[in-house]
Order: sequence, then structure tokens, then C-alpha cells
Amino acid sequence: MVEPVSKRFRLSKLKTRSQILTGDPDEVSHWVKRTGARAHLRAAGFEDEDFKKPIVTVACPYSNALPCNNKFRLLGDLIVQEIEKRGGKAFLCETPVVSDGQTMGFSGMRYSLISRDWIADCVEIMHEAYAADAVLSLGACDKTVPGVVMPLARLNAIGLFLYGGTILPGHCEGYDKGLDGGSIKEAIGKFGRGMIDIEELHRVERCALPGSGSCGGMFTANTMSSVMAALGIALPETASAPAVDRENKVTSIKEEHCKLVVEALFNLMETKITARDILTRKAFENAIAVVYAVGGSTNSVLHLLALAQEAEVELEIDDFNRIGERVPLIANLSPHGKYHVADLHEIGGISIVLKELLDNGLLHGDCLTVTGRTMAENLARTPSLSRLSQDIVLPISTPLAPAGHHINIIRGNLAPGSAVLKLSGKQFDKPFAGPAVVFDDENEAFKAVMNGKIKHGDALVIRYVGPKGSPGMPEMLSPGAALVGAGMAKTVPLITDGRFSGASHGIMIGHVTPEAQDGGPIAVVRSGDTIEIDFKAKTMSLLIPEEELKARLASWKPKERRLRGLLAKYAKLVASADRGATTY
Repeated sequence: MVEPVSKRFRLSKLKTRSQILTGDPDEVSHWVKRTGARAHLRAAGFEDEDFKKPIVTVACPYSNALPCNNKFRLLGDLIVQEIEKRGGKAFLCETPVVSDGQTMGFSGMRYSLISRDWIADCVEIMHEAYAADAVLSLGACDKTVPGVVMPLARLNAIGLFLYGGTILPGHCEGYDKGLDGGSIKEAIGKFGRGMIDIEELHRVERCALPGSGSCGGMFTANTMSSVMAALGIALPETASAPAVDRENKVTSIKEEHCKLVVEALFNLMETKITARDILTRKAFENAIAVVYAVGGSTNSVLHLLALAQEAEVELEIDDFNRIGERVPLIANLSPHGKYHVADLHEIGGISIVLKELLDNGLLHGDCLTVTGRTMAENLARTPSLSRLSQDIVLPISTPLAPAGHHINIIRGNLAPGSAVLKLSGKQFDKPFAGPAVVFDDENEAFKAVMNGKIKHGDALVIRYVGPKGSPGMPEMLSPGAALVGAGMAKTVPLITDGRFSGASHGIMIGHVTPEAQDGGPIAVVRSGDTIEIDFKAKTMSLLIPEEELKARLASWKPKERRLRGLLAKYAKLVASADRGATTY
């Protein structure tokens, strides 16, 4: 007598969805219908026992072209092995990856922010097409972090995030602190001003990035890994560990992280805790608080707004001011400080920052996390700063900079929607006022800085580089770092409808909305116009008569351009920067 299918194939209780793909043995008609799918899976290596197991999508944005993610094939394989050991089947989902550091300053950079939403869509496609039961998302290079977490929120999936790890700081004789990606751009600025020669520039190039991992300062990738820990969608101990050792080999710590996240994933599957159980309004407030405490990247504004939309959490750009005005800058990390995230890991990682915020009433301790415990429970054994002898994280009572001196959301007749000002702890006693020097092209602006055409007291404006205008909203790190390298970090603001790298520091004003391509006032600024920035009032104004501004706007016409393929599609779909530059 033939044994019934329902007895031969008793499904794991964790296989709550994927029987849609592999067949439900309790319904003979459905089991028969899915025969073709099982035949194809057998051809890919499945055996009878595998059809009983839950399927896990492993989001793995891998490329051998960049140091941030070039160890992901190894990490992905380790995760697959751990999932198999625990009785699951892993489906790898590899996606495109674009490095900001590599594409900075040329047309390839237009694809960086675009890749965030493309990655999210890739993971959704793979997860939904195969009706998987859970997701484990790997991310490192900065757009891959929100990119692989957005689909968890979008689909309310069971899952969590693992950071690939930070790069170690570069060592170079004659430099009193470690080097990083920002050091390279600033060295370019110094070379342009004759402050170093070509050999010294080449020496920095060779020393700054010693191996695999994401940019070593509190730039966008490390900001977003910290954000994921603060949101509770990642294990806190995984947020700041180096990707590799000094021999460029994946560390035993990172290998252990692969085991820990799989264990946590199976616990989430047992308890049926989903992404939206974790990604609540309070969790987003915790994430914003951490961005301000560590001096994080302005890209976090874009990514948190996008993630909140996916999670259907009400979050507006003004929430950053509301939360940030209470949180001082306490992490002494590059680009504004002397240490790197690998140094932060040595004293306990991002949990040290979370604990200090919690102890001072700046963090919601009752938020659920992927451990199945609350944030406060996770931090119960984390030592307080008073027990540590170090100057990497400072107490709230004696911060690196008081609250209100990092990221500010500003407005005015030059940015009636909003703009994002990054001060990185800098303090100004009086408003800035100076003549605009306007460029419609980043490369021309960069040449002007390098050739000494930008003077102390100027206001450098770069426009038509917004989400629609470029399209793709590239980062303006090259001209910004050139300003810093030329000694103009405190005297020349850079104003743009584009965005900035987390490595940027100075007086950086990005995300200007409406952008130039939408006919925002930034489109009609002329070189020589006076721009005023009132840091205390959080305003940015074009000092021309109101009637003159109206007349200029009335005569403005959008730039004609011919876009094809993905760029054309993106320009039609993308929302403004103050809405996270999302595509639906």
C-alpha cells in the first residue's frame, strides 16, 4: 500500500508560507499541481526531506568590485550552511551594488541612490516569487543597508539584518590618526591648492583603505548599521565589528555573527515576530536619536523616511529637528572626530551609545527587537560610560558638541520645502551672508574649487543634481572635500539639491526642495546674489526682492534632456528628497 503524501511529507511548523511553492501534502490536488515546481527544485538539488523545510530568502548584494561587499559570497555561504544545519533551505538573492566611493564625481554616481530602491525591489521579487517564509538580509555599502531592509518592512516579513562590517582605518607614516575614504578626498583638495605633492597624494591613496569593509568613519554605511541596531532590526553586537583583520581575512567574530543571526532568525520564526512588530514609531525615534548622538550621515534622513514609508509609520522630515534638538553629539568619530568605528567596536560598539542615551532618557527602552526582548533588556548588561576609561564616546553631560549642532532641517525662500544642514558639531555665533557662485554641474564646481576660483565667504551652489534633476541625486563629496582640503570648511557653505557623503563635513546644505528640475527657487539663483544662512533660526534666504524672485520663477523653464532606460524611469517615479526619494 502506498503511504499517503500527507504522512510522507510532514511539514515543519516553521513552513508557514512556502508550501504555496512546494505543495501542500494535506491537499492532494495542490500537491499534484505543484509537481512541476518540485521537479525543478529537485534539479537544483532538493531531496524529499527538503520539501518539508521552511525557505529563507538570503539577500546578498555581492560584487567583487568594491571592498564593502566583496566578502559577501563567503558570508552568504556561511549563512546558507547555518540555515541548512537548523533545518531550513536558503535561497540566495544576489543584487546589484554601487559604491559611492568609486562612482563619486562622474555619471556612474547617478545610479547609487537608484540602487537602493532597485535592491529592495530585487529582494521583494525573489522573496515573493518563491513564497519564502523569512528573510535574512546582508548589507554593507551604504545603499545596500536600507535597500535590503526596506522589503522586510514593505512585506511585513519575518527577518533581520546583518552588517557586513566596517573597514579598518588606514595607517600612514606622518599622520597622527587613521585614514579613511574621506582622507582621500581631502588630500585631493590639498593637492589642488599645492599643499601636498603628487607623491604624497599617491601615498594616501595606497594607505587609506587597507582591506575589505565599509568606509571606516561614521559615514553612511556605519550610520545605517547603527540605525539598524537602534531600530531593533539587527543584533546590536553586529553593528560595528570590522569586516576583516589586517590580513584581509574575515574575522572569527564576523563568522560568529553569521551563526547568531541565523539563530535569531529561527527564534523569530518560532515566535512569529514580524518586521512591523519591531519597526514602530518609537523605534524610528530611537534611530533618529542615534544618528544625532554619533554625528551620522545626512543620508540617514533619506533612508529613514523611506523605511518609515515602507513600514507604514508616520514620519516627517520635521521629526528630525524635534528629536535632534534634544540629543548632543557624543561620538568622537571621523569625519568630525579622531576615531573610527573599529575603535568604537573595541569598547563595546554601538551598544555603548545606546546605553548612554537610555540612561539619560533619550531612548525608548520598551521597543521590541529581533532578540525577542526589549531594547532596555538587551542593554541591561552593557556597561555605563562611567565604568569605561576612553574618549571615543563622551557622556551626555560633557558632549563633543551640544544638541542642535549636527543635522538641522532648515527652510526659507531658497528652500521653501526644506533643506538638510550638516554642521558636524561646528558652532557659529552669527549668520553667514555671502555671494553665490552657481554651477549646474558638479564637475565644473569641483574644478572651480581646485583652481582657486572659490574664495572665503562665497556660497557655492550646485543645482540640477536632485533626485529628478541628475537624475539619481548624486553626492557632492568631491567639491565638498576639496573645500575642506583647501581650508574653507568653516567659511564656504556648499548648497545643493543633491546630497552628501557621510564623509562630508563643513557647512553642508543638501536635499534642497523643491529641487531645480521641479522649478524650485534654487533654479533661479544667480552668481553674485547674496545668500544668508541663519544657523540659530534654521533659515536659508536668497536676499533679493520678493517681486524679483517671483519674476525669475515665472520665466524659468525646465532643462531639456534626453533620458533613456532606468534613468528615464526613475526620473518619472521618484519623489522629492523630503519624502525620502522613494519610487512609489
